[in-house]
Amino acid sequence: MTNVPVIDVAPARHGGAAERQRVTLAIDGACREIGFFAISGHGVPHRLVDDLRRLAHGFFALPLAEKLAVRHPVEGTNRGYHPVGGEALSKANDATAPPDLKEFFHVGPVDTTADPYYTGPGGRRHFEPNIWPAAPPGFTQAATLYYRAMSQLVVFLMRLAATALDVDEAFFDDKVDRSIGTMRLNYYPAQTVSPSPGQLRASAHTDYGGFTILSGEDVPGGLQVRTRSGRWIDVPTSPTTFVVNIGDLLMRWTNDRWLSNMHRVVNPPAGDAPSRPRLSIAFFNHPNYDALIECLPSQGKAKHRPVLSGEYRDLKYAKTGLSVADTEFSRTDGDARRTIPSKER
Repeated sequence: MTNVPVIDVAPARHGGAAERQRVTLAIDGACREIGFFAISGHGVPHRLVDDLRRLAHGFFALPLAEKLAVRHPVEGTNRGYHPVGGEALSKANDATAPPDLKEFFHVGPVDTTADPYYTGPGGRRHFEPNIWPAAPPGFTQAATLYYRAMSQLVVFLMRLAATALDVDEAFFDDKVDRSIGTMRLNYYPAQTVSPSPGQLRASAHTDYGGFTILSGEDVPGGLQVRTRSGRWIDVPTSPTTFVVNIGDLLMRWTNDRWLSNMHRVVNPPAGDAPSRPRLSIAFFNHPNYDALIECLPSQGKAKHRPVLSGEYRDLKYAKTGLSVADTEFSRTDGDARRTIPSKER
């Protein structure tokens, strides 16, 4: 593929088995070839997206001191505000790059309970309380409603994925129902000075988990994905569609049938006109932390050893500077097992 296809998923929501099959075949083809597709007919109200986008722009327009007031007290924790220059996403794929030219607001799961899954030693690593800003008014409610809508959409998409991968439609249900995923409001400020050599709005990387659902803006300096031939292509965005891509763990589940693909956010073109800021709302569904990710029974002889979902994400976070647990514990990373010392985390 040399483009990211747009797939209307409404027939799978409202039609019968034949319509659902056509949608799953289209998703399977896109995930095999490029690892990205866009969806229309998803049923998420446009107003819900517009409200969060408007309020997020309002938040990032605040003075830096007000934004820093909702920075998590433990540096690197994946909640609250993160200023420009604190992350280079390419490090998660063991590549070096200057810091990314973005700031972001991190939101974790919004519906948790007193169940030991959330409150026990494992849960406390992944279910930090959210930090919410006082301004603009309505921000917390808009982000919460959006997070819930994306959580519901992920269950639907994972059921389509299960059908496409020849396993029971409900196979993934109990593996994503208590997700440790997060939502990022990524804000790429207007560039008033030239970036450093090799510096991008977001350096090239793959995502870590299951499906990522992205709501972008049609502004110069946007998302690009790499084709199998090695060429970078632009990913068109629209207010009425979501861009979906698969992460590393879903690729492992499929035994590399589906591609967790490299992508990046490029700088706006240099020119006489001033650049414009860009906002991207990224919802990362990451399987339940205790889910064992191993080759699906329908996908042949396994190419990867099993890995626990939470341990895999902790390792990726450590590489990019986001914090994980303080206690020592072993993780499986691909085909090697190692313990990460405190100083490395």
